[in-house]
Amino acid sequence: MSGSGTTDADDPLQTAVWRLRSRGCWAEAEDALRAAEAVAQDDEERGAAACERGYLAYAATLHGVRDRADEARAALGRSAALLGPSSPRRALLDFRRGLLAQYLADAPQAARAAYRRAHAAATAQGDTLLLAFTWRHLAGLALREGELAEARHGFAESLRLREELGYLVGTAPALAALADAEPEPEASRLRAEAQRLFRLLGGVPTWLATQFAPHPAA
Repeated sequence: MSGSGTTDADDPLQTAVWRLRSRGCWAEAEDALRAAEAVAQDDEERGAAACERGYLAYAATLHGVRDRADEARAALGRSAALLGPSSPRRALLDFRRGLLAQYLADAPQAARAAYRRAHAAATAQGDTLLLAFTWRHLAGLALREGELAEARHGFAESLRLREELGYLVGTAPALAALADAEPEPEASRLRAEAQRLFRLLGGVPTWLATQFAPHPAA
């Protein structure tokens, strides 16, 4: 499971979970995930389903649907126990553990270590889409620490990979992220392009809407 739901090799249930989650359809995403859990037949498949369970719980917590942080940690821990050290799914698991460390535990050092493990594994496996995500999140941590050159490079790599893959739903967030590391007028140009693409895709991903909300008049 690449985590994108957009490649030919992805499982149909994973595709359904990703598409529903990207549109904020939480009840439908839960139904799709339960179906995936029901058909898991070995530790590898159960570990992959637990990874999806943890990510869905993380996303629900991050976006204020419901606090499911404990469920997210438990599910990702279960996934780590089920997936063997040589499993190709460990890279995605490490990435998602990094997300929990960064956004739910506010532990940037732990997040960076997890992202770097995921980045190295994704490079070895040739998982270009996961690399687009690890580049972006490592760049975000660099930006947080004031390392503008490193942040700009990481955001630019993430955007380049997403454009090469035709990963449109992830391109608008990448444009907006790169804008945060660029000076004007380039920053405004990138944000305008991100907003145009966001509208073209019908407001997907839904979480990006808050960045484009009009500011109230003074």
